[in-house]
Amino acid sequence: MKTIITIGREFGSGGHQIGKRLASDLGIPYYDKELLERAAKESGLCKEIFENQDEKPTSSFLYSLVMDTYSFGYSSNTLSEMPLSQKVFLAQYNTIKKIAKEGPCVIIGRCADYALAEDPNLLSVFIHADTELRVKRISSLYDLSDNKARDRIRKNDKSRSSYYNYYTSRDWGAANSYNLCLDSGILGFDGCIAVIKEAIKLKEEGIKHPITLIDPDIS
Repeated sequence: MKTIITIGREFGSGGHQIGKRLASDLGIPYYDKELLERAAKESGLCKEIFENQDEKPTSSFLYSLVMDTYSFGYSSNTLSEMPLSQKVFLAQYNTIKKIAKEGPCVIIGRCADYALAEDPNLLSVFIHADTELRVKRISSLYDLSDNKARDRIRKNDKSRSSYYNYYTSRDWGAANSYNLCLDSGILGFDGCIAVIKEAIKLKEEGIKHPITLIDPDIS
């Protein structure tokens, strides 16, 4: 197996659990908070900094600096002078690249699908679910009222969306931003895992299923 699976997810949709179980079933490494820990270790920055900055949007000015630095190279002096948000983004970006070179794995969020967009082994997945189902799940997990759960979902989704849209110039959660979008409310966790496994199999076997139109006049 060569496939690297990246999973974007709506808050409360179960993307974390789906990714972790998938990695366990396949016997491959899993990176969620583990990615932050590794990026912190490799960059020399403390883990708490990465946790505080995790998937939070930044200013367009900082983003421009980050991408210019990444594209054209940087010296140790330049790195030491970077704003903190810039250091965190660049460290995560580089860590994702390194992880992908080590072999198949599952990576949760952090624009990993964008960082690995040119990798032929990438399979990018987005997990979503009906809002009310997510409200019930978050209410139960965190012992919150429905209103508080709904507010937490809204804030987390907004933060993830802003972060992803800005750094990737794509639309968070839009079907054309990913290889595969799955509704965990309909499929369940087991169903999502089964579909992803089948997608991996098809990808690695190189099977292609062209679209066949029943009515040739339909485009």
